[in-house]
Amino acid sequence: MIAVSVMLTGIMTLLDPPVSGDEWGVVGVIAVVLAAYFAWGRRTLDGSGSVGGLLYAGVLLVSLAVGIGLDPTFSFMQVIVFPTLWVISRSTRQAVALNLMAIVPVAIGYTLYFGADGLPSGIAVGVLSVAFSLAFGSWIAGIEKAGAERARLLDELMAVQGELAAANREAGVDSERARLAREIHDTIAQSLTGLVMVAQRAHGDLERAADAAGDPAASEHLVRATADVELIESMARDALTEARGLVAAISPVRVESTLAEALGRLAERFQRETGVVVRSELAALGVGASGTASAPPLRAELEVVLLRCAQEGLANVRKHARATAASVQVSRRENAISLVISDDGVGPGGAATAPSGSRRATAGDGFGLAGMADRLALVGGSARLEPALPRGSRLTVTVPLAPEHAPSPESPLDAAKGVQA
Repeated sequence: MIAVSVMLTGIMTLLDPPVSGDEWGVVGVIAVVLAAYFAWGRRTLDGSGSVGGLLYAGVLLVSLAVGIGLDPTFSFMQVIVFPTLWVISRSTRQAVALNLMAIVPVAIGYTLYFGADGLPSGIAVGVLSVAFSLAFGSWIAGIEKAGAERARLLDELMAVQGELAAANREAGVDSERARLAREIHDTIAQSLTGLVMVAQRAHGDLERAADAAGDPAASEHLVRATADVELIESMARDALTEARGLVAAISPVRVESTLAEALGRLAERFQRETGVVVRSELAALGVGASGTASAPPLRAELEVVLLRCAQEGLANVRKHARATAASVQVSRRENAISLVISDDGVGPGGAATAPSGSRRATAGDGFGLAGMADRLALVGGSARLEPALPRGSRLTVTVPLAPEHAPSPESPLDAAKGVQA
């Protein structure tokens, strides 16, 4: 637009015959302005206030003085010069300074053309032009600033709306987890508990009847019935264990919990429900013996992943290990954190057949380990299941601390509710 306006000014000058030497001089000044514009000036119209932009502004001001000195009608170029000075400047203060400097070339141009008598007229024209430029430019700058502020507020509003939507989703997930946990505890778990009690009572009655019966055939039937009741009791106990494990796995974590507190409660409740002694080593989570922070906190999504992996690891101990003792250990390196769940039970059945004696948790290991592997994949982590020495199994979960991976889709630990003491 600037180049077109300058070229039109030169063309109009040449189309007004006869063309004098001064008019040819004006055309030369216009040519200099166009050359400077195409050489570097157009690249400085970005509001950066660079050295190249200031140099281009100097070319415009000198050209304005020379052009007005040759022909006062060249004052028309102020329509192009003043907006360009605003666009080049990186701040309103710089734009005002350049506009005030424009009074000088206008006054010089009028003095060159009219002599000393033209100086007052030049100053007056320059002052009026600068006053109009400052008023109009300040108005435009205010509009631009208001637009930028609106854009910033809109971005903040969109960010807050996104956070609220995420919080609503997390609240919905937590509410559904809590509801499922209550439903399982109040229905399936209660029914299984009643079934175990009835099976125990029937088993005792059958034993007493077998002792009192004199008929060998009747005694044989009673013995088989007793074995069946024992099987019912065993299956009910296993199902009750599964239901309690499911309630523990889907229960969210209390708002005020830290990861160390949640893992401690998880281990304490597991020991209370199963009788398996659980040893916890959680100093690497940042709490020293004095209760003061000894390491930087983890990202919330990593805390969620580690807690869920600990729940699943202890659930596997409950279901498969037949252990008498277990441990939950957390170790921290510079770029990764590891969670190790070990027990003194029967060990992983298929692990010993692996060439290295260990294996990664995959979908083939069952729903629990498959879900753990999927959860760890979201944060770039991995899990390894292997036999422990002298007996038992060891599950090692490793999660990188670098934040290049996408966060877990679950709610952060400090924004969730869950693992009740």
